This record gives sequence, C-alpha cells and structure tokens, in this order.
Amino acid sequence: MEPAAQPGASTTQDPPKRDPYAALRVRDFRLFLVGHLLSVLGVQMQNMAVGWQLYEQTGSMWALANVGLVQIIPMLGLALPAGHTADQYDRRKVLMSATTLALASSLGLASVTALNGRPGWIYAFLFLSGIARAFQGPARSSLMPQLLPREYFSNSVSWTISGFELSSLLGPTLGGALIAWWGGAKYIFVLSACGSAFYLMMLACLRKRAFVADTNTGKERMSWESLLAGFRYAWRTKTLLAAMSLDMFAVLFGGAVALLPVYAKDILHVTPRELGIMQAAPSLGAVTMAFITTHAPPFKRAGRVLLLAVAAFGVATIVFGFSRSLPLSLVMLFLTGAFDNISVVIRHTLATLLTPDEMRGRVSAVNGMFINISNELGRFESGAVAALAGPVFSVVSGGGGTLLVVTIIALTAPGLRKYGRLSSAEPAS
Repeated sequence: MEPAAQPGASTTQDPPKRDPYAALRVRDFRLFLVGHLLSVLGVQMQNMAVGWQLYEQTGSMWALANVGLVQIIPMLGLALPAGHTADQYDRRKVLMSATTLALASSLGLASVTALNGRPGWIYAFLFLSGIARAFQGPARSSLMPQLLPREYFSNSVSWTISGFELSSLLGPTLGGALIAWWGGAKYIFVLSACGSAFYLMMLACLRKRAFVADTNTGKERMSWESLLAGFRYAWRTKTLLAAMSLDMFAVLFGGAVALLPVYAKDILHVTPRELGIMQAAPSLGAVTMAFITTHAPPFKRAGRVLLLAVAAFGVATIVFGFSRSLPLSLVMLFLTGAFDNISVVIRHTLATLLTPDEMRGRVSAVNGMFINISNELGRFESGAVAALAGPVFSVVSGGGGTLLVVTIIALTAPGLRKYGRLSSAEPAS
C-alpha cells in the first residue's frame, strides 16, 4: 500500500525560511546527539582496534571476515523481538539497557587483550556487542522522533548522521594513533566503554515520555503476528521497500571497508597510522556532504538523487579497488562516504516518516536488519571473496554488483524513481 503523499510529492511546499540548526535548539535532542556521538566515537575506535588486533595476531583474512559474521548472527536473530520491545516498552530505558550491555562488551575486549587471550574470546565479546546493537537500533530510531517536533525531523536526521560520521572520522584516526603510541589496543577498548558510560548519563537526563503501550490499549503480547508486522508494513509500502532493498544489496556488494587492513599492509604498504586515515576518509566525505546538504535546499526529486548517489558509490568503489596510490585511494574512500551519506539520510527519513509511531520500533527493526545484512554480511562477503580470489577482485566485483543493483531497482521501482520531496512523506493508511 503506497503512502498517500506520494502522488503529490512534488507539490508540497517547504516553509519560506529554513533553519539548518532547528533540531539543535531542542534540549533533549542535543543531549541525545552528544551522547550518541561520543558512544559512536568509542565504537569506531573499537572496530578499528579489533581489526588491527586480529590481523596482527592471526594474519588471516578469514579472521576479518568472521568479525562481521559473529556480530550479524545476534543482530539478525534478535531484530524482530527488539523491534517489538521498542514498541511495547519505554524506548529510553530499552536503549539504556542495551548500552549497558555494550559497555560490558568493551570491558571484556579490554580484558582479553590485556591477558593476550585467544581470538575466540574476542569473538565471544563481539557476539555480546551484537546483542546490544540488536536492541539499540530500534529503540534509538523510534525514540528520536519523540524528542522534537515532526517538522524538525529531517533536519535532525542530517545532524545525527553528521554526528555519526564525525565520530567515525575521528575514531579510526585517533585509534590508529593511540595503537601506534601505546603499542597495543587494550586501552582503546577502555575508551570505548567510557563512551558508552557517557551515553548512559545523557539518556538518563532526557525528559520522561509516554510510550506507545501506555497511550494505547496496553502492551501487546509477543507473537508471530506482532513480530512480523514490521515486515508486512514495509512490504505494503513499496517505496520504502525499494529504498531499503537498494541500500541492503548495494552496500552488501560494496563492503570494501572490511579489506582496508589488507590494502594498507599488502597493497599500499602503509603503517597503522595511514590505515587509521584510510578508515577515516569515508567519514570525512560523509561529514562534508552532511554539512552541504544541511545548509542546501531540500531535494526536489529525492528518489532520483538516491539512485544516482548509490550508483556513484559503486563507481568510487571500483576505482578504489584498482588503485595503487594512497592519495587516489583516499579520494575514492572520501567519495564513497559522501555518496553513502546522501543515501542514508534519504532512506532513514523515509523509513521514519512513512511509518506510524506505534509501528516505528518494528519497522526500524526491519530496516536495521537490512542495514546489518548490508554492513556485517557485506564484510563477510568481501573477506571471503578476497580469501578465495584476491582482495582486488573482491572490491572491484563488489562495485560492479552495486551498479547492477541500482539498475534493477531503477527499472522495477518507479515509485522510488519518481519520488519528490522528503517533506511530503506521510504514513500509509
């Protein structure tokens, strides 16, 4: 069932004056954003440290592939119960509980590294981190629209993505520098735990809000019908389904980031410090693009922009795969981040505004499953193909797969291709 706003999407007029800082003027959103930013900073440092630690310890590309696999299992297996939980309980408390679990995971990784434990223990705590992320995603995505007026939401998405990418930019760079300085990764995991602890404090400061089960008829019993409601809604809302599918399959094939340790050590022959810069380059591109789009007029044809951005992401991935020059590789990584930022902002705004509040946790869980499949399974796919056919073939073929996906979606989803302004989005009946 298509949203009623789509046929007239291009006719909706934006307010004459547009405040690019509107969302930041809301107290609760500021607290949420700052806490989220520092938490992501710690997570990005941790991700960089895990990849470095495992490849340094094992020298195996399969070890890097397993990082994505061990985290995606709980994230996919628990996604639907997590979405149901976000729709039936206080979303702020659910997010705080999941963040506490993430904090415990970081402390566990610090202990394993300090004791020079086996890689199996690292995977065990990454599995715990995957459980935390499974519940964090739906709770965070469905809580954020409650923090500020609806008309500010698209602006808040831009700032949230900007904060995420800024943390992603600083995290790997700082992580690489600290690993080189300390000669190890254990303190990186301690800093990640500190980021989660700060996020907890910011969430505790948010004003309490009624949640869906309080304002409707009470808590809904968990059943297959309630768990699958998000899938059914996404399936009926064809434009939303197309946007989610585009992101999932495109990034699934374009997971070159998983192979950056291999490119740094074996192809470009650079140090951990340059590896940190390489991992930060996509985030720098995303932050730059986020700043541009936040201050620029809204997209008049958001669907076409989304398709072109993902296609450009695929082209940049192919060029990076063939590159043997560090400057060229950094430029291509920068561009992948810039184009991916456009995709993320458009898709996340559609996923939220096309969904009624009582369904946002479950639809967010479905969206999260698409994202996690594309990111984590994409890392596994890239590492596995690299182990079998070489890293260059893995990256280049992945970029080609991304272009193929864009072509298929553009031909089979005219509703997305013709979609107009994001401000016109309304939930389906």
